[in-house]
Amino acid sequence: MCDDDIHVGLIYDPTVSRRTFGLMAAGAATLGPTGAYAADVVEKDVNVTTADGVADAALFYPPGKGKWPAVLIWTDIAGLRPAFRDMGRRLAAQGYVVLVPNPFYRSVHGVVATPGFDFNKPEDRARVMGYRGAMTNDGVDKDATAYVAFLDAQPQTNHKKKVGVQGYCMGGPLSFRTAAAVPGRIAAVGSFHGGGLTTKAPDSPHLLIARTKASFACCVAQNDDKTQPESKDILKATFAEAKRPASVEVYPANHGWCVKGSAVYDEASAEKAWGVLTELYKTNLA
Repeated sequence: MCDDDIHVGLIYDPTVSRRTFGLMAAGAATLGPTGAYAADVVEKDVNVTTADGVADAALFYPPGKGKWPAVLIWTDIAGLRPAFRDMGRRLAAQGYVVLVPNPFYRSVHGVVATPGFDFNKPEDRARVMGYRGAMTNDGVDKDATAYVAFLDAQPQTNHKKKVGVQGYCMGGPLSFRTAAAVPGRIAAVGSFHGGGLTTKAPDSPHLLIARTKASFACCVAQNDDKTQPESKDILKATFAEAKRPASVEVYPANHGWCVKGSAVYDEASAEKAWGVLTELYKTNLA
């Protein structure tokens, strides 16, 4: 696994300070356990049994006796934390059953990005890179299958509807893998400042597109595009060859812009990306 699989642009872009990721994590942690959508949804801490253990996760769904389509959210390298819980609440308030797992459950349970966490500190970076390294491709595929099965087992899930998956930074490639691992269930994939979607390795995420049955929305950060200007064209060509409906757009915002609390959070671009996600799910999970 190379660094590009985690944070293209964020690590190497000289316009982003060493403190950016630490501020991002600390800012997210100050959002608190509740958000603007807390009153509109049911929120539960849950455990999901996988082939490799038990993943701690957060589950969200609308109140009442209805049934709704399901969505899986893959976090960025800082893991499950208040910022992603707020995303889960917001999406559930729009009418979805949402699961946000701790992707690093093999290594640690609970919040990874505790106050003071800084991805640019060698010790912090080594720690989370170790967590990510414990997630083999085979392990991720099995996790994805377990997470979708868990969502399908919830009484609130509408099994007549397809499932969506979205990912941020490292979660972009994980979302691609999910769509390929469970092609019969995943109908929509959203990647937001995804890192390493196209590489020269034989296991590059873009090579999985032909194995999917989903529509895609890839929202690319401007500094990631500067680092890998060819990536967007590779994605577009691969989607076209596989005949998969897809949009690939470079946003005027830097890597990490979608995550509230981030030092590079860009509200206008984040809301635009959320609108793209909303339309993607409305069209494909209806």
